Amino acid sequence: MNDNRVHELTTLKIIAEKLNEATDVEDMLKEVLKELLQLIELDTGWIFLINKQGEYELAADYSLPEGLTWNRKKPMCQGGCWCIDRYKDGRLKKAANIISCKRIEEVIEHNWGETRGITHHATVPLRAGDEKFGLLNVAAPNKTHFSNEELALLESVAFQIGTAIKRIELVKKERRHALIEERNRLAQDLHDSVNQLLFSIMLTARGTKELTDQHDIKEMLTYMQELSQEALTEMKALIWQLRPKGLENGIAAALLNYATVLGLKIESEISGVNTLPCHIEEELWRFGQEALNNCKKHAGTNEVFLSITRSKQIVKMIVSDRGIGFHYDEQAVIPSLGLKGMKERVMRLNGSFNISSTPSKGTKIEIMIPLQKGG
Repeated sequence: MNDNRVHELTTLKIIAEKLNEATDVEDMLKEVLKELLQLIELDTGWIFLINKQGEYELAADYSLPEGLTWNRKKPMCQGGCWCIDRYKDGRLKKAANIISCKRIEEVIEHNWGETRGITHHATVPLRAGDEKFGLLNVAAPNKTHFSNEELALLESVAFQIGTAIKRIELVKKERRHALIEERNRLAQDLHDSVNQLLFSIMLTARGTKELTDQHDIKEMLTYMQELSQEALTEMKALIWQLRPKGLENGIAAALLNYATVLGLKIESEISGVNTLPCHIEEELWRFGQEALNNCKKHAGTNEVFLSITRSKQIVKMIVSDRGIGFHYDEQAVIPSLGLKGMKERVMRLNGSFNISSTPSKGTKIEIMIPLQKGG
């Protein structure tokens, strides 16, 4: 066995060990990219993750030249390039030499900084079976061509990375399912024990009031009733947060029931949401829950409009009120941690999140989430 073959097998073994230990995609990509470049003695590299809508993000990079890091890596995070274009239109199916790097050319054109003599790079799609996740790019100063042996090695590593990404995604999905099951169990326990106990205390206080004529004792028992009723209401809301009773009948029924728990009057418009994917229903439940809670706490009105509609490609939710509203524009910082959390969750689903609000005229929250093919 020649030295090159030994080196290839050693590289694949080391990379495989790193990937097998990984539990987080972002950390894994950064660590494996660094390890790979050192093993194959190349200077720099970067990884783009690309979603099903063709949107990309710079997920990892190592030793980028100064020009590519200009303005918080703007050349790497904005605009298109030949390798991504070829990936999206299906031309890039295996490891390939890219003639030159469009991003490097833009750095030189705009004089954004030193490029260290890097002009070309190899690019390799990250895949597991028929599923694609993004691109691995590697480069070195004055290197304009990669041999077939180098491309084959990169392709093997890219396949390993793609398989690791798929594995981590499956593990996270299993954990989400386990978490849902645990929430369901906890919600049932709360309903069967604490909820029933609070209800019994409330009934006992009410019954005991009928057995005494002493005014002070009656007042104390009334106070116990009120506290028990308040705690019971809080407990019902908590159980709903853990397991939305009625979600088995669909997201619309769950949110309408939750609005009733909060004492809100809902005008609704529901269309085409009977067969939403489970994970989309779960997310919509969380979004709707937060939006309805905000109406209850801040709107100054108990009348709310809820719309959930589905088309072939997206599901849209609108929650609006005609309450007190607030000053808001698109450039402003989102005023609530709850709203900020909603926006972040929507962004992770590649959706859109919009708020419009005007003092004395109310607030409108609109969420759109893309449905994957077959969803």
